[in-house]
Amino acid sequence: MKAMIFAAGLGTRLKPLTDTMPKALVPLAGKPLLQWQVERLREAGITDIVVNVHHFPDMIIDAVRSHDGWGCHIRISDERDCLLETGGGLRKAKELLGTSEPVLACNVDILSNIDLPSLRDAYTDELGLLVVSERATQRYLLFDDEARLRGWTNIATGEVRPAGLAAEPYRRLAFSGMQILSPRMFEKMDRVVAEKGERFSLIDLYLSLCETETLRAYVPRDYRMMDVGKINQLSEAEQFAGSL
Repeated sequence: MKAMIFAAGLGTRLKPLTDTMPKALVPLAGKPLLQWQVERLREAGITDIVVNVHHFPDMIIDAVRSHDGWGCHIRISDERDCLLETGGGLRKAKELLGTSEPVLACNVDILSNIDLPSLRDAYTDELGLLVVSERATQRYLLFDDEARLRGWTNIATGEVRPAGLAAEPYRRLAFSGMQILSPRMFEKMDRVVAEKGERFSLIDLYLSLCETETLRAYVPRDYRMMDVGKINQLSEAEQFAGSL
């Protein structure tokens, strides 16, 4: 299994730190966020990794090279000309990831205690296995009784996708920013690209496919996670990282 770390974001919520560095290199308990993610993947035996870059891309490239990939084989998917979001970023990295094995994709700024070997063992042959939880948020993915993705809702606005779907019968679960995807996913991207262009999110992709394809929920046991998204959360995030 290969991995992709989404590290191209602007990190606007972490300003002023991200005025001079990429979000991926924001330090947390003595290590940049990217290193935390790479080391967790390495511990799970996943050492072939793609990292996408856009904001201060050369700083990330230099950090990877100067640390020998923190013990992993890291290749860079360069988006400095256009930030493509998660779905478009995955599509651009196709040649680096290949189409012969599943991909574990995750956001650089989300820390968790997830047992990656257990997640990997839970993946069978579905198009996607999405890590979700029951944490409180405004936006939820909707799953049926067989843990199959059926839609999405924003409870603050009442919006439901796909249009016309009734949200009430379904289980609401919050997306964690981590998933395992079949290499077949690359074949399925044409529909959303035709609608949205090359820049699109993975959620957009999943919602374009959920009526006909199997995208399944994975709810980890005793799951704890933290989105390192705001400058005033860094102290709390350091404590969280130390507890993992």
